[in-house]
Amino acid sequence: MRKMLLAALSRLLQGSAAHKPGAVSEAARVVVAARNYADFANEASFDIKKYDLHRLEEGPPTTAIMTREQGLQYYRTMQTIRRMELKADQLYKQKIIRGFCHLYDGQEACCVGLEAAINKTDHLITAYRGHAFTYTRGVSVREILAELTGRKGGCAKGKGGSMHMYAKNFYGGNGIVGAQVPLGAGIALACKYFGKDEICLTLYGDGAANQGQIFETFNMAALWKLPCVFICENNRYGMGTSVERAAASTDYYKRGDFIPGIRVDGMDVLAVREATKFAADHCRSGKGPVVMELQTYRYHGHSMSDPGISYRTREEIQEVRSKSDPITLLKDRMVNNNLANVEELKEIDVEVRKHIEDAAQFATTDPEPSLEELGNFIYSNEPPFEVRGANQWIRYKSAG
Repeated sequence: MRKMLLAALSRLLQGSAAHKPGAVSEAARVVVAARNYADFANEASFDIKKYDLHRLEEGPPTTAIMTREQGLQYYRTMQTIRRMELKADQLYKQKIIRGFCHLYDGQEACCVGLEAAINKTDHLITAYRGHAFTYTRGVSVREILAELTGRKGGCAKGKGGSMHMYAKNFYGGNGIVGAQVPLGAGIALACKYFGKDEICLTLYGDGAANQGQIFETFNMAALWKLPCVFICENNRYGMGTSVERAAASTDYYKRGDFIPGIRVDGMDVLAVREATKFAADHCRSGKGPVVMELQTYRYHGHSMSDPGISYRTREEIQEVRSKSDPITLLKDRMVNNNLANVEELKEIDVEVRKHIEDAAQFATTDPEPSLEELGNFIYSNEPPFEVRGANQWIRYKSAG
């Protein structure tokens, strides 16, 4: 049947090629592409590195099924995040983006795996390294880059910048270290209070893991059995301090004490996906919270003011890139298991680069908000009112 369809397609294209100069090579390309796509596997099974468990008799599965469609989606999303962050790096060095800016390249498997395991109606809150989560929660690249450049078309109208981006069921982007963790527990409390079958993913870094407010939150979440997955993205350095120098115990997945914990390879998108599915099911079943530690790595420094090589070597960064890069790992899995070929993935790379360039063009040409808009959007659905400016004689009108 497949041969008959390809033969019919070939005759059809040859007929059109006879009436259109230069169409023969294009027709041949389409036929070859059709044959190649028809020969791809629909899905494949993959082994996952064994999880470390705390207070759990059973953990997530150590094998995962990934369909071709899922693999292509994950690859495109991860490449988009990588290219978006590299473009932000470029715009920052050109002094088009100013202020605080924390990049996520190297950690793409974390946000893509997390998002693949939850529903759009579920909730997510993170720290200030949040561009990627803003994207996976549904905000476009052009809105994110425009927010970074302080333009009207940004997702927070150009007023939030790198650390304060929001979307439906996404609560930022928070600038105070660790402060988003009790907020995430509050969101989970609301889910339970209103009887919704929803959970909250609450993310923080290894640098925030020693904060007292996190342990207070763990205690309340365990007492009230909140549907909250606490996720420590352990990228091995809190600013410029290694985890070994900052923590007496680096087993962050055990930090919840009476809360079950899982340690996950955060460079493997499938490991993150399966662990998050397991944790989400645990929360939805009324068993209370879970602590997840994602072992990952950031390629850039802590922020744009940090070159990232004063406390670690270039060789260390290169070793992670060569052995554990999340995009390369996914690409190799797909190619080696006949879910895609190199040419198809290269086409995605080209499309992503163009998409990022178009978004950057918008982010650098969209107008900045006017000074008169400074007081807007303080409250939602409130009638306009006056807002005092830098001194008592300056007044702005606030509109919501």
